[in-house]
Amino acid sequence: MASLLAKFRIDYSDLKLIPDITKKPQEETTLFFENLIKDLKAPENDEEGKEEDQGYITEADLMATKDKTNRHLRLRELLLENSTDAELVVMTLPMPRKSVVPAALYMAWLELLTHDMPPFLLVRGNQQSVLTFYS
Repeated sequence: MASLLAKFRIDYSDLKLIPDITKKPQEETTLFFENLIKDLKAPENDEEGKEEDQGYITEADLMATKDKTNRHLRLRELLLENSTDAELVVMTLPMPRKSVVPAALYMAWLELLTHDMPPFLLVRGNQQSVLTFYS
């Protein structure tokens, strides 16, 4: 990573690689997320399909995106651990998948990542590499 940053003439002061991003999030982080989405969950007595029209998050949505949600929970922990004193945090915006991730869940992920943090700059690309180099 350091070599790649140097090739692109990107100045950095500290580089920390995170090998354990897939580690299970702490209970405190999970509770924070559950509290965040409690009003966004679909009522259990709603008819099938009706909750999607109202922008709710279903249990099926949570199960289908469990790995991604856990990754975002873990990322929040790492951000709190390493970036609370930063003047600006620049991060790649998670890609929204309209047919897979409901809008309410996607916005909950963004709130989870940025809540009580320094100013955030979320950057979204077009999924094409713009950095090229020749060895």
